[in-house]
Amino acid sequence: MAAANPAKTLQDEVTCPICLEYFKDPVSLDCDHSFCRSCIIQCWGGFATDVSCPQCREIFPQRNIRLNRQLRNIVEAARELRLKSGREPEPERLCEKHKEPLKLFCKEDEIPICLVCDRSKEHRDHTVIPAEEAAEEFKEKLQAHLQTLREEREKLLGCKRKTRTERRTIVSEFQQLRQFLEEQERLLLAQLEKLEKEIVKIRREKIIKLSEEISCLSELISEMEGKCQKPVSEFLQTLELSIQWGRLTSSISQRCHIPGGLATSGLWGWNMANVTLDPDTAHPELILSEDQKSVRRGDTRQRLTNNSERFDTEPCVLGCEGFTSGRHCWEVEVGGGRGWAVGVARESVGRKGGISRSPEGGIWAVARWPGQFLALTSPATPLPLSRAPSRIRVSLDCDRGQVTFIDAGDEAPIFTFLPGSISGERIRPWLRVGWRSRLRLCP
Repeated sequence: MAAANPAKTLQDEVTCPICLEYFKDPVSLDCDHSFCRSCIIQCWGGFATDVSCPQCREIFPQRNIRLNRQLRNIVEAARELRLKSGREPEPERLCEKHKEPLKLFCKEDEIPICLVCDRSKEHRDHTVIPAEEAAEEFKEKLQAHLQTLREEREKLLGCKRKTRTERRTIVSEFQQLRQFLEEQERLLLAQLEKLEKEIVKIRREKIIKLSEEISCLSELISEMEGKCQKPVSEFLQTLELSIQWGRLTSSISQRCHIPGGLATSGLWGWNMANVTLDPDTAHPELILSEDQKSVRRGDTRQRLTNNSERFDTEPCVLGCEGFTSGRHCWEVEVGGGRGWAVGVARESVGRKGGISRSPEGGIWAVARWPGQFLALTSPATPLPLSRAPSRIRVSLDCDRGQVTFIDAGDEAPIFTFLPGSISGERIRPWLRVGWRSRLRLCP
């Protein structure tokens, strides 16, 4: 349908919102609102940045205006139409053939015709209507097309605004991601620096120890060489040789701290703990073996007493044994399952509701989630393991406040929580069991 007042609509479209006159040298902003060039420059004054649209108040970081040639042409056409409407009526157009006014319109040929043409053989069978009626029909079609163009323009403006919003969102998310990665980098570098200092300290202690042992052996070698230079009768005194050999072996054992001569084992000085699982702490979905050495996760929740010691949300279980001093280690078969975690926890670790699987929550552990291995630090640290371990050794040094995880298959280190991380409370073995996972404490 035709607009209620097409002339008024056209008048509004070609009028500057600032001076309320026809646009002069019209320009458009990034928000697609248009103004006279002189009006918008005067409105902005001396501001060069953070200028805004006087109509929608959108703020722009810098001045950016562009000439709107299409709007300028429309303004010129409207001004010309207004001038013509104020002049004397123009003489009617006449038919070139019959010199009669063109008062009719032929729909088939889409041309204006006169009354004589309407009677002629050429237009006799055509649909002919008054010129004024034809003009109204064309105006209605033009207004409908104009409305379609306006709607299309609004859609495009909406897409443009949405694109800007999405761009700002993407930029914000990338900034947050960059900040997170920078924080992770600082954290890992700090941990690496601490580890390097600890390695240097251990290396220095080892060098001092080795130097003492070398000095001791050198003294014994010199003493034995001196004995070899003595006369045969003295050298062959069996009793003295036995005494010297006893002194040598005793001194080596004492100085090098080698009990029983087993210098090739990596477990000297460690207590191989016989760990069992505590059924009173097991989550209701966990099923323990009769010897309390193995645990798997069932499909249903068992009806168990909800005592204060039992985990009720996380599928976890603690070991029966607790440690406050000394060096203790045990091994756990993890198999090929996923969603498991192996480590230690404080006696007072939270057991009801959601728990924090981190040192802040009283848990020091490594875990395998789908697709990755992690040390449960805060935040978690990815572990670049070349292969999935099938058996993990947990080494707890209570005196140093340190826990180390080792691949028991090839003795390769997995992760170490730095010395001083664990202190001040009884520590117990801790397991988390994922779906289709089965964990077993090795004898």
